[in-house]
Amino acid sequence: MKTVADASRGLGGQAPRLMRAVVFTSPNAFALQELPTPRAGPREALVRVRASMVCASDAKILAGKFPGTRFPHVPGHEFAGDVVTSADERFPVGTRVGVEAHVGCGTCERCREGMYTLCLNYGKRETGHAHVGFTIGGGLADYAALPVAALHALPEHVTFEQGAWTDNLGVALWALERGRLAAGEHVVVIGPGAIGLCATQLARALGAGRVTLVGRGKRLARVRDMADEVVDAADVARLRGTADLVVEFAGTADAARDAITLARRGGRVVLGGATGAGVELSGVDLSTIVRGNLDVLGSLANPKGVSARALALLAQGKIDVTSLVTHHFPLDRFEDAWRTFTERRDGAIRVMLHPEAGT
Repeated sequence: MKTVADASRGLGGQAPRLMRAVVFTSPNAFALQELPTPRAGPREALVRVRASMVCASDAKILAGKFPGTRFPHVPGHEFAGDVVTSADERFPVGTRVGVEAHVGCGTCERCREGMYTLCLNYGKRETGHAHVGFTIGGGLADYAALPVAALHALPEHVTFEQGAWTDNLGVALWALERGRLAAGEHVVVIGPGAIGLCATQLARALGAGRVTLVGRGKRLARVRDMADEVVDAADVARLRGTADLVVEFAGTADAARDAITLARRGGRVVLGGATGAGVELSGVDLSTIVRGNLDVLGSLANPKGVSARALALLAQGKIDVTSLVTHHFPLDRFEDAWRTFTERRDGAIRVMLHPEAGT
C-alpha cells in the first residue's frame, strides 16, 4: 500500500480542503489516499476522527460480501472524535462524540418501533437511511461527515479511545437485553473477541451471578480476569445444560451448536456472531430446543438507543475497554494495522488507529 503525504490540517472549527483516508478501492484491494474533505449536509455534522478501530466486518466489506457497499469506499464504523462543523444545537463545535453505525429512515414500520437496525429502507440514502462505514463513508480517515442521529456525546471522563467503543458496547448490551438477563444468573459467553468481551463485562455489571467465557487462542490468556471462569472451546462439553443464558459472538456454526447445548432446560440462547451470509446451522436435534423449552434468539447490532445506556456504564467504570485495544498505529500505517488484526498477531483483540499520531 502506498503512503501519501500528510494532508494539511485546519485549526479550531476549520477543516482542511484535503484529508487522508483508507480507501477500499475494489474487493480485496485498499490504499491510503488523499481525498477532498467531506462537507456536512442537512442533519449532518463533520467530525474530526481521533481514534478508530478495525473490525471483522471490515474484512467482510473488503471481500465484497456486503451488497450495500459500493467501491471505492471509506470504511470504519468504530470511532470517536470531535465535531468540527454542525448546525445542530445538540452537537455544537467541539463536542466530543462516539458513533453508532446504524441510522434508520425514521418512517418505516421497524424504525417507528425503535428497531432502526432493521430499517426497511436499508441502503436508500434518499430516505435518510445510513449505515456508517458500510453504505456511507466511515471513520478510517481524518474526517467523516455523519448523520447527527449516529452521534452520542461522550460523558466527561470518557476518552476518545474509550468512546470508539460506542457501537460495540451497544451491540453487546443489546444481546444481553434480548436474553433477559436477570441478577444472579449463570451466563456463558462464547467468543473472546471484542464484542464477546464487552458482553462478558456487561453481564457482570448487570448482576450476573457467574460469567463463563468460552474461546480459544492466545487472546484467552489476556482476558482471564474479565470472567469468573474461562473454558477452552475444546472442553466446552462439561458446561452442557448449565447456563441460564448463553450469548454467542463467535460467528461460527460450531459456536451456535454449542450455545444451544449449553443452555439449561427453559434457558435462553442469543446468537449474535454470524452477521454475514453463508454460515449454516446443521446437526442440531430440534427436540433439544422444543423439549428443552429454549428461547433461541437472533441479535443484530444496537437498536433503541442502547449505545447510550452502554456509555453510561462505561462512564461509571463498569467496563474496561482500554485493555482490549492491544495494538495502536498511526493512520498512515494502516497496512500494518490491518495485517496485525486479520492475522491475529500477538493475540490481537482490537487494533486502533490514530489519525493525528505523528502529524
